[in-house]
Amino acid sequence: MMRTSNPTLSPSTFGQPLAAGEQRMTIQGAVNKTALLLAIVTLTAAFSWNWLAQNPAMAKPLVMGGAIGGFVMALITTFKKDWSAMTAPIYALLQGLFIGAISAIFEAQFDGIVLQAAMLTFGTLFALLAAYRSGWIRATEKFKLGVVAATGGIALMYLVTWVLGFFNVNVSFLTGSGPLSIGISVIVVIVAALNLVLDFDMIEQGAQVGAPKYLEWYAGFSLLVTLVWLYLEILRLLAKLNSRRN
Repeated sequence: MMRTSNPTLSPSTFGQPLAAGEQRMTIQGAVNKTALLLAIVTLTAAFSWNWLAQNPAMAKPLVMGGAIGGFVMALITTFKKDWSAMTAPIYALLQGLFIGAISAIFEAQFDGIVLQAAMLTFGTLFALLAAYRSGWIRATEKFKLGVVAATGGIALMYLVTWVLGFFNVNVSFLTGSGPLSIGISVIVVIVAALNLVLDFDMIEQGAQVGAPKYLEWYAGFSLLVTLVWLYLEILRLLAKLNSRRN
């Protein structure tokens, strides 16, 4: 059974029936859709970054609007996969606004951190893709179960931290820049990166079983969800490391 810890991908994702005459999903098609979504994120992030530089008061609206809007579109895309050709680009646009704004805020505190985070994110993506295609990393059932369990634990940790925040409880070992906080961030980055391997495997199997063509958009959306998570975690980790130097 196919398994992934990316909440947008599940064993039933690619089990959609084909309509008469409908084209089948291909790996190249999923790659093309992913590249297009990444281009949308990049363009809107650049717009958000530049707009924030001219209008600093827009920081909170851009961050909150992009994050909440992106979350809503992610939910819609997850539950209405056949809409993904329309909803995935909208999600990418909103996430670009969010990423551009949050990146500008981090860059204002730590010069050069955004370029480092972006290079590490895409370097990780291509390195893991090469390792997966060459067979150096295999998405075995034990591997999948381990990543699923680790991702679930991280999600629970973040949920508890978020709830405690409403009671003004600061979880310093997660939000600070001490050795424990940095160690936890390193683990989270590794788990986020390993999710890419599971997503590669799921997309490959979707192409093998001949899933509907529209799921190429959904596959691109799912990979984008993981990449955004990985980028944000790398950004947080670099911020913690820079804080210790200052």
